[in-house]
Amino acid sequence: MENYQDKLFPYAYNILGSSEDAKDAVQDVLEKYFSTKKAGIENPKGYLIKAVINQSINIKQRKQRISSESIWLPEPIATESSDDHLHSEDIIAYSMLVLLEKLNPRERAVFILKEAFDYSHQEIAATLECTIENARKLLSRAKGKLFFGKQEDNPNAPPKVLSSYMKNYIQAIKNGDTETLEKMLADDISLAADGGGKIKVVRELTVGKADTSELLFYVYRTFQRLQTITLSWVNHQPALLFYKHGKLAACQVFDIKNHKINHIYAVLDPRKLKALS
Repeated sequence: MENYQDKLFPYAYNILGSSEDAKDAVQDVLEKYFSTKKAGIENPKGYLIKAVINQSINIKQRKQRISSESIWLPEPIATESSDDHLHSEDIIAYSMLVLLEKLNPRERAVFILKEAFDYSHQEIAATLECTIENARKLLSRAKGKLFFGKQEDNPNAPPKVLSSYMKNYIQAIKNGDTETLEKMLADDISLAADGGGKIKVVRELTVGKADTSELLFYVYRTFQRLQTITLSWVNHQPALLFYKHGKLAACQVFDIKNHKINHIYAVLDPRKLKALS
């Protein structure tokens, strides 16, 4: 029997931004599929992908309606291992997942199908059961919200370069080296922290080089100094994992472009750290 679970997971996760919700969506679809007759289903994989996408849209719509968190960050997934069984090459970069929260679930699904899975407008229309014209409009609207009509070509540096960069960053934090740290930060850097209501964060959102630098040093001195820090790769971006007594306490994901840190996403919610643990 073909293992559909791993192939379906990236579709659900990219729409939902939650590993647990994605697994639930895939499981629900598979349970229904295997418990019903297959008459008329000529392409099982296509049928299941369509079902998972629409199930994920429904879950996302429901979650957005009941969510009251002011700062919500996606659940991080490790993409360091090349043999990751969850088709990690199809997992969207963390910074993009954060941006996708600007979209409604259908716009998000259209954007993901086009940009991550290279679907044609005709295939998107068939998946979402809408017209091709509507599919085009949804994609145009999504890109407008994400990039305000302009998408900058500003790629991350290669992994080896980023690894060296991150080691220098860790040393600057440990040494309290304000001058070096501020040279690494973009002028308009932002640091978002998500404790999920379970962990109290110092500040949910910090913007600007001086305030972010001050907060990073404070958090290190107060909480991270005695923790074990490990460099990892999360959603194809460099990340620091902080372990307290052998248990993962926090994950910071970095968006680095042109040798500057533009965004830091700090996930402290224990529920969202489960997959990394």
